[in-house]
Amino acid sequence: MGELIVSVPDARLAALNVPPEQAADEVRMLAAVKLYEMGRLSTGAAAEFAGIPKPVFLQRLGDYGAAVFDMTEEEFERETRLAGTDL
Repeated sequence: MGELIVSVPDARLAALNVPPEQAADEVRMLAAVKLYEMGRLSTGAAAEFAGIPKPVFLQRLGDYGAAVFDMTEEEFERETRLAGTDL
């Protein structure tokens, strides 16, 4: 497993509003969410990056203001037709 070391001033860590021992987990989650939003990681890969199970990652996306599904209405209609589901 690779290791990434980031130095952050204590005052900036305090801005995360999490206990210091949770700061690394919070930053890892924030990075995973952003990489997912940018399309750089799938939900599974982002969950692995964050160090949590995929269902937990999906549940927590809303806590970070990220959409679980990024699909236009037209794409949604096409996908549901392809799946044989008529909503």
